[in-house]
Amino acid sequence: MSSAPVPSIALTTPNMSAGNATFEPLLTWLTLILAQLERTFYKVPGSAVIARYVRSSHQNDPGRTVTLMQSRSRDKSEGKLIKFSEKEIDELIDEWTPEPLSAPLTEWEQRDLASVPVIAGPNGPKPKILSTGKTVINLASYNFAGLAGNEHIKERAVETLRKYGLGSCGPPGFYGTVDVHLELERDIADFLGTESAILYSQGFVTISSVIPAFCKRGDIIVADRAVNFAIQKGIQISRSTVRWYDHNDLKSLEDKDRRKRGTPITRRFIITEGIFERDGEIVDLPKLIELKHKYKYRLILDESISFGSVGRTGRGLTELYNVPASQVDMLVGSVANGLCSAGGFCAGSTIRINGTSFVFSASMPPLLANVRAVRAVLEKTEGIACATNPTTVMPPPTGPSFDYEAEEKILQDIVDDALVNGVFITRAKRLRGQEMVETRPTVRIVVTAALTKKEIEKAAGVVKGSVVKVLGKRKP
Repeated sequence: MSSAPVPSIALTTPNMSAGNATFEPLLTWLTLILAQLERTFYKVPGSAVIARYVRSSHQNDPGRTVTLMQSRSRDKSEGKLIKFSEKEIDELIDEWTPEPLSAPLTEWEQRDLASVPVIAGPNGPKPKILSTGKTVINLASYNFAGLAGNEHIKERAVETLRKYGLGSCGPPGFYGTVDVHLELERDIADFLGTESAILYSQGFVTISSVIPAFCKRGDIIVADRAVNFAIQKGIQISRSTVRWYDHNDLKSLEDKDRRKRGTPITRRFIITEGIFERDGEIVDLPKLIELKHKYKYRLILDESISFGSVGRTGRGLTELYNVPASQVDMLVGSVANGLCSAGGFCAGSTIRINGTSFVFSASMPPLLANVRAVRAVLEKTEGIACATNPTTVMPPPTGPSFDYEAEEKILQDIVDDALVNGVFITRAKRLRGQEMVETRPTVRIVVTAALTKKEIEKAAGVVKGSVVKVLGKRKP
């Protein structure tokens, strides 16, 4: 009994017969089907893990993959797993090559890592660099009020350490809270003019914990597109509906209010920074509060940089703009930045403060005078664009947009040259590919009240000289 012939599929060329060419549409159709199946497969959660497992663990050997999967299936007749022989196990181990945990460092990444200066001894306004032994002026650390290295603070820290020990050995809600924590919370609340405050043990997780604590699934968040990475993570964890508005553009924020008549009432939040970590711009707090009341929002304001750096006494934007703290639903700040310690806080109030509790003074604190001294030196230098506070140095554009890696290298040359001449500055580091907005590379200059105006002007002159020197070498 003869069997029917089985058709075969083969690739055709222009020289092939017309009969074989009739299979070309079928081959094209199969190719499209396979491509569609591949796209569908990668839409399934976990599919990328399976594909990577097949490629790496079995050396791209489909036969071995099928064998392994079959051997792991249950034998229904015996009701137990089929085991590998010792020889098969040895062969699999010999042939398996694990994937590297990370890609090898590029030449630029190696240089970037090697360029990080190591400080010998305590940090402060004039630290010593380990590699050279030189004492430099520090314009890289968030030491706004000059508290780092303060002798009185160090003495009190030693006294507290001897009384309480090194750590609390537990979370605040259990047995980790001690009396000094409660005293600090009361002091921060009194200082800001809020009803209460709560401490967090780590600065980065403060805002990323506060947001999901108040914002839940179904709530609406309207947030600045350029908020820092910690805020981005907090918003992501909250699973709220997010509407991003253009960076520091309150007109764009107002346009995001699309609530229609008859729609259910939901909780709505505005989330932004006081001073943006990304570029040093300051938000218009009075206008922000006006929009908050107009559209019935709650306001979460991250003052991780503005607390301790602006306002007559360092209270932040509420003092700078003479706005009662009760107008902001949640004030989030950094104890690490503003007080040169560790952790962060969230402060809030349900009590309306009557009267002008925070009034500007005619006198200017040393910190703000130093900021103006730096700007006076740098603003008129070709190739430097200064933002607000902290001062930010940006290279001239390399095209319609910018070449990220090329500008990073230019700025690192400026950082290295300034350090050789006794001034410690740093590039603003970013998590490329993980943050929402691709920010242009910058050098961040942080001014401290621990340095005199003369020292600040001298340091700014060094930075200016480094910029002129590095950019001058690149001119045609």
